[in-house]
Amino acid sequence: MKLAGLFSSPAGSTTSSSVLGKLFKPALGAALALATATAMAAPANMKLATVVWIGYGPFYVAESLDLFKKHNLKVSLQVFNDPALIPAAIASGAVDGGMLTYDQVVGQVAAGRAMKVVMPIDYSNGGDAIVADGSITKVADFKGKKIGYNPLSPSDFLLSYALKTVSLSEKDISPVSMTPEAVPAAMASGALPIGVTYEPSLSQILGQGGGKKFKVVFSSKDAPGLIADVLVFDEKVIKAKPTEITGIMKAYLDGMAYMKAKPDEAAKIIGKFMGVSAKEAKEQMSGVYNIPLAEMPKAFLPAKETTSYYASGEIIGQLLKAKGQIKAIPATEATFDASLVKALAK
Repeated sequence: MKLAGLFSSPAGSTTSSSVLGKLFKPALGAALALATATAMAAPANMKLATVVWIGYGPFYVAESLDLFKKHNLKVSLQVFNDPALIPAAIASGAVDGGMLTYDQVVGQVAAGRAMKVVMPIDYSNGGDAIVADGSITKVADFKGKKIGYNPLSPSDFLLSYALKTVSLSEKDISPVSMTPEAVPAAMASGALPIGVTYEPSLSQILGQGGGKKFKVVFSSKDAPGLIADVLVFDEKVIKAKPTEITGIMKAYLDGMAYMKAKPDEAAKIIGKFMGVSAKEAKEQMSGVYNIPLAEMPKAFLPAKETTSYYASGEIIGQLLKAKGQIKAIPATEATFDASLVKALAK
């Protein structure tokens, strides 16, 4: 049948609209179905706050290779120079979620904010450290000295913990407030004998003077699990977007799998994001432990090891309270939602 005949039917012939309907209705229905499916399949946009930290490597790989796409997500990483600014960004809705250290979460929950850990990312295993010049050989030598670090940050927490091991406190030192990125230059100038920072700034300091000018006196390796990085969302977002958050977690695991399968390519991607060479990125990876899915549920279970939030949370809470940063230590259960990790682990 020619289509032209349908539009110029002679008098008394079959109604053209009836024939048209029979011919085009299936096609029209299919087109509408396709349009509906396309609209439903549109990727969800999510913004995640992060900082430049080697432990977040799987996320950098996931973004670079767009591993979020197969989980029907479009995720953009928003880089913050100061990790202390991320909680406010999450609370305001400027970002959907973010990467924080667990001590930050304890502080936020103690302040009444409903932020919860949904997934353990890593724990620092030497990637955070207190470095000093040749005149300083042990933590007890910190007494009366100028120490540069970022207040209310993992650096502050690591220093507080180190001082406590030798019965010292912040009152026994001369604090100098600065960001982790500013510490290398301050120490290079001779203005500071001691600084607290993390990678990649840590390697910058240790590389000065042919590697002989500064040394690590205390690091996160001395307290494994104490400085733990976590993926965090507001409770309202967790309830509203569990599928999207699960997709983010899956893409992170995909990124970690890529790092294991193609370490050289992954190092190039991570190095580019961090502004260091692939070789430097590989070296920094030794200072962090990315937690595999099989081990993630353990972080949410009561245990004596500081790799459990129950153990590390108690130590963190006591230190924060002693410093006047929180009034009361929140219940560990209030700091996390383990449901998504448990579902993935199954």
